[in-house]
Amino acid sequence: MTKTPSRGQGCPFTPSRRGVLLGLGAGGLGAMASVVQAPGAQAKDAPQVNDAPEARAETTARRVPYLGAHQAGITTPRPEAGLVASFDVVAFSPKDVERMLRTLSERIAFLTQGGEVPERDPRLPPADSGLLGPVVQPDNLTITLGLGHSFFAGRDWLKDLAPAKLQQMVEFPNDALEPALCHGDLSLQFCANLPDTNIHALRDIVKNLSDTMVLRWMMEGSVPPVVPDASGETSSARNFLGFRDGSANPDSTDDAAMDRIVWTHGTDEPAWAQGGSYQAVRMIRNFVERWDRSALAEQEAIFGRRKVSGAPLDGGPEASERDVPDYAADPEGTATPLDCHIRMANPRTPGSEKHLILRRPFNYSRGVSPNGQLDQGLLFICYQADLEAGFITVQNRLNGEPLEEYLKPFGGGYFFVLPGVSEAGDYLGSGLITAARRA
Repeated sequence: MTKTPSRGQGCPFTPSRRGVLLGLGAGGLGAMASVVQAPGAQAKDAPQVNDAPEARAETTARRVPYLGAHQAGITTPRPEAGLVASFDVVAFSPKDVERMLRTLSERIAFLTQGGEVPERDPRLPPADSGLLGPVVQPDNLTITLGLGHSFFAGRDWLKDLAPAKLQQMVEFPNDALEPALCHGDLSLQFCANLPDTNIHALRDIVKNLSDTMVLRWMMEGSVPPVVPDASGETSSARNFLGFRDGSANPDSTDDAAMDRIVWTHGTDEPAWAQGGSYQAVRMIRNFVERWDRSALAEQEAIFGRRKVSGAPLDGGPEASERDVPDYAADPEGTATPLDCHIRMANPRTPGSEKHLILRRPFNYSRGVSPNGQLDQGLLFICYQADLEAGFITVQNRLNGEPLEEYLKPFGGGYFFVLPGVSEAGDYLGSGLITAARRA
């Protein structure tokens, strides 16, 4: 039974009948009457609680080209949703590996370009999960394929063809790596406008390649959209520590820079691997509760940038995140501490340009840990032409930095991203298979 509140109790915003009659007058009564509807009646255009959020047709229809010298999803601008999945490969013979790569390439081509789902006999499992409906929209989806060190080491016929710098990720001093969330024979990076587009693609691949690939681990992430400023420029997205992430990233539209920094080249790499890239994936938990209780000045000194603007600490009031810090004018670290993150990661000394990487991270959130702490952090992803000169060198520089008090890497791996597919009918990894057969 519902108890009627006595006068002066209950909702303080509920007017009495007398107050309504005295205060509104005829006009007010007419307005109130227009709001009250007969039981069961409603405006035809009023959205329902169970209606799907409205999508923009022009957004879901956008597609990233599948064909090209390099795989998409590396220098491609990040959409809002990301997912990285690692697999153990149970195909071992050249024939079975080729079949796996062909099937995988076919699925990637369809999923990224979109199309109608084929109908099947209803007595059989459907051809598609149905998550996106009868027509798969491309939704800016990219699927980037990489191979791990164990993929080559576990197949005698591939050992001599492994990329020169590919290795298994080792534990750095501040790491607490969980074996179940590390390494793998094969990685797939999914990026799309919507998380469901990535999940749909992952399920499609798991279903169609279940005889050759077994899911090992996965991690989802996102990038918060940023409104452009008055000049039309869009700043870097913020990580879960509240700082802009990627302010000093190389220009991904500069082809010459990408050739030097991202794409493999040189005689030390196998011929089939030219035009690929080394991918480093790191799952890094942020201790956000501890961070949120730290003084702003300490946070900025740890990063070496202003939290609001992203500008380097040696910049003036009008400085922006795109400004370059002048370490030569600050040799003692008076403005920018010598042990801050940006200075240790890139000291900007002669020769340090050889260690540049292209960052492409996502934020992740996995709920609450057993001790009641938020499980949030960074799904760090970066690409480089030389894994040792790139990520490994940078990470070794960062060992012992003050930021380590607020983060803990716990998973990930190193993978070699295959060169792209330039012609229809070709498949990812065809150069590797051809080289193996010749050998």
